[in-house]
Amino acid sequence: MVLLLTCACRASEGHGRTVLFASGADLQSINPLLTIHPLAKQVQRYVLLTTLARYDSTLTPRPYLARAWRWSESGRTLTFALRTDVRWHDGRRTTARDVVWTLDAARDPATGYPRANDLATLASATAPDDSTVVLRFGRRPEGGVLPDVLADLAILPAHWLDTVPHARLREAEWNRRPVGNGPFRFVAHEPNRRWVFAANPDFPAALGGPPALDRLIIVVVDEPTTKLTALVAGELDFAGISPAHAAFVRRHAGLAVVDYPLLLPYGLAFNTRRPPFDDRRVRLAAALAIDRPQIVDGYLFGFGAVADGPVTPTLPRYLPVPPLPLAPDSARRLLAGRRPRFEILAVGSGEAPLEQMLQARLTAVGFEVSIRQIENSAFLDRVYGPRHDFAAAVMGVAGDLGLGFLQPLGDVTGIPIPPDPAAAQRIFAEQLPVVWLYHARGVQGMNARVLGVRMDVRGELPTVAAWRIAP
Repeated sequence: MVLLLTCACRASEGHGRTVLFASGADLQSINPLLTIHPLAKQVQRYVLLTTLARYDSTLTPRPYLARAWRWSESGRTLTFALRTDVRWHDGRRTTARDVVWTLDAARDPATGYPRANDLATLASATAPDDSTVVLRFGRRPEGGVLPDVLADLAILPAHWLDTVPHARLREAEWNRRPVGNGPFRFVAHEPNRRWVFAANPDFPAALGGPPALDRLIIVVVDEPTTKLTALVAGELDFAGISPAHAAFVRRHAGLAVVDYPLLLPYGLAFNTRRPPFDDRRVRLAAALAIDRPQIVDGYLFGFGAVADGPVTPTLPRYLPVPPLPLAPDSARRLLAGRRPRFEILAVGSGEAPLEQMLQARLTAVGFEVSIRQIENSAFLDRVYGPRHDFAAAVMGVAGDLGLGFLQPLGDVTGIPIPPDPAAAQRIFAEQLPVVWLYHARGVQGMNARVLGVRMDVRGELPTVAAWRIAP
């Protein structure tokens, strides 16, 4: 890994106006139709591509690629007026055709877009001209507000992808050498090593103009100790760190710690298709055995909050549900002398402190628990893939303001989750397909030479185009 970082630093010509940002895993896919990876989605929205709208720091949707939009009186037709000064990095103008192609691909089940359910009520997308997009809905979207998915899904270049069948988009050449229209251009990708992006000198001034940085390099560093060492040594400018290391980083001159809220609930997800978690009593026993405040205090060092469900109370669609107590005696009674045996699947290769805390609590009430750590792509395949080859998995779930992330968890756990957010939260509380553990806060160590950084519930990169280097 040291060689990787040295290579990245050499490529950035002594750092200068290049920022090196660590990712714990490769970005899964640069194609927004194909990924659930939280950092990949941010790179798509804020670095390489553009979205129709984007949220400001108050979580109000603001015009971006769409300079304006309006609803019809019936609330079932949404018309976007697009900017005419945004160009793809190959020189072609971004038009309504690109928007329509992207939305049609997202709606097609053959594509496998993770948030396709959020577009279920979209009946049609049309382009009356190059700068107008008309969306017609089968029923009025909830609340009469801009659907969150339209601020989340980055628009793709139709002229690069429209000859690829939707079912084969994962094989598209564009995924390997993407052409975007955002503030940074793609330069290079070395799988499981790094992604390199350079400033787009032609990005419109009305959208912020060219970035202040010359380059942004996403460096893949999957080992936490290596990541921390590289941050302290100045080989990285940003690195997600364990809450336990926050005080250590703060003691180093030239470094700072940024912590910020995330839409990233963590839980122990069960595969209810197979024993032992096909039995709700066993799921309840596991839930009652886990000491979630201990996890927040002892594992997160306070950088998080106990989760009673998948939705943080700070979101407007949060539904209060009765919290689950710590009740190990009740858990033992539910097991009634049985000793269910299962494996906890997790991402990583290190000490697995969270998994060990869960293992200890579950063992104490009668479960027989082993832990298996694997790398991220294998984890995603086993948990999210069609085989669902796991019994229980520790996972963070990338959330969204529209709560569209809830329904796909039905495919993971085997318990159908309704599209209505309130009904979905009730199902999680009643059926317990996931024991929700905590709502995470992001903790990033950063080099203080980088200015203009703001991280919040939108993620780490919403202001990346405005980052600059201290003189």
